[in-house]
Amino acid sequence: MSEPGYFADTSMARRVMSKRAVGLTYGQRALVIGAVHPLLYVGTAENTQHRMTPYTRLALTGKLFESVFLGSKDEADRALTFTRKKHAKVVGALPEDAGPHHPAGTGYSALDPHLMFMTMAFTFDSAEVMYDLLVRAMTDGEREGLYQDYVRWAELFGMPAAAAPASYPEFREYFDDYLASEELFLTDEARLVGSYLAGQRVPYRQRMPLQQVTSAFFLLVQGSLPPRIRDMYGMRWGVGEQLAYRTLAQGIRTAHLAPPLVPPMLRGALAGPSAPVYTLVSRREHALVRTGRPSMPGVDPRNWAARNPA
Repeated sequence: MSEPGYFADTSMARRVMSKRAVGLTYGQRALVIGAVHPLLYVGTAENTQHRMTPYTRLALTGKLFESVFLGSKDEADRALTFTRKKHAKVVGALPEDAGPHHPAGTGYSALDPHLMFMTMAFTFDSAEVMYDLLVRAMTDGEREGLYQDYVRWAELFGMPAAAAPASYPEFREYFDDYLASEELFLTDEARLVGSYLAGQRVPYRQRMPLQQVTSAFFLLVQGSLPPRIRDMYGMRWGVGEQLAYRTLAQGIRTAHLAPPLVPPMLRGALAGPSAPVYTLVSRREHALVRTGRPSMPGVDPRNWAARNPA
């Protein structure tokens, strides 16, 4: 019997996050949407050690989150301790204006309760959307259960429970209003990085079948975005893209809803930890860097202070 973690095997958190279709897509989607929040994007970008290796940072974050959702308490506690030490150093102010709601000098901190909630909000929303899209639609009770699990998850990272709406309907009203508000803003760098993460920009030609796999992955990420977010990035999205997206998503959904129709060798791939795939992504990025090719061409590896010395 495996050692228990913070979330029971029957919890919605484990049921949702153990699906690889969710585990491999929700993080990238969350980063693409989360980039519209200048304090979250700039605060992360200015304080990361992975400006040259953004996919390695994404992989590390995915592993840490997965350790808390799916791991034992010991594994989760190690991930939480590591994250808290990193977050304690993330404090600063916007170096330049980021839209009318976020002027230069606006402060940020990884320990700010509202920013911790917003991080949870983008993450939860993406997990919810990808599960509904690629596995099955949740019931109202399951949706509430997943939301409460995510609030508990954010609390483990240090968010006060009072920073989040008390129920899923309250959360959904708040978050949907936020996405429709004028607070959203993409800095030039956020737009460039997000366009890579969503597959709008593909820096290097890939061999088959890897090209087909990554193209399908990016199609799912782009199609799952709210139309306003796609518009902010200037993504092309027409009838053809929508049809391909719906067809692909339905195929993956069918594999989860009708497992007897799925070949046995693929059935086991539908669930389990996604960490091994994160590791492969990180290794591929480091291989690129070793050959002198940037992971995201055009993204300056220096932070704002280094680019603009006094």
